[in-house]
Amino acid sequence: MNFQKEGLYLINKPRGRSSFSIVAQVRRLSGIKKVGHAGTLDPEAEGLLIILLGKEFTRQAQDYSKLDKTYEFEIKLGEFSSTDDEEGEKTKLSSLVPAIDQISQVVGSLTGEIIQTPPVYSAIKIGGQRAYKLARKGEKVEMPSRKVTVKSFEILDYNYPLLRLKAEVSSGTYIRALAREIGEQLETGAYCTQIVRTRVGEFKLEDALGID
Repeated sequence: MNFQKEGLYLINKPRGRSSFSIVAQVRRLSGIKKVGHAGTLDPEAEGLLIILLGKEFTRQAQDYSKLDKTYEFEIKLGEFSSTDDEEGEKTKLSSLVPAIDQISQVVGSLTGEIIQTPPVYSAIKIGGQRAYKLARKGEKVEMPSRKVTVKSFEILDYNYPLLRLKAEVSSGTYIRALAREIGEQLETGAYCTQIVRTRVGEFKLEDALGID
């Protein structure tokens, strides 16, 4: 991969890598000091990451970050996770098997403008510190709720306990929080087992380059 020119690059971030580590790798490969990204992906998430090289482009990071996004993701019903994903401590909540009609109703109720509470294990700053750092210290973290918009929500596949979904969302929406909310409304518990970002604004994952 050639990163010799300043500009905007679409990267397919693999699961298990932090967004910061991708930025650091591109900085080493390009020799350009000013490198940033537009919209963090959690280490456990994968898919489209916009990388910006050079002053002219990094100063536009906030604009790109505010673009709508599309995700395809899988959730597991019946359990709660302390991190809302595979990394957390799991607690079995219910053996109830929801019908597809129940799931459709819940998905419908979560479409449009909703109030969402982001995961405790997130990069949001609370009192000047990242929430996940406070949580790892064992401190109690009160996460502020926010208004977000789920523009469309689609069920892709359902084979209990696994449910695959696709959502087009506004900037600032946490997919892990959507999974938690689905589990709460179904009274079964739920957490994300996979998250793939497939679109940011007009940019698509199919046009992205593999970092490795």
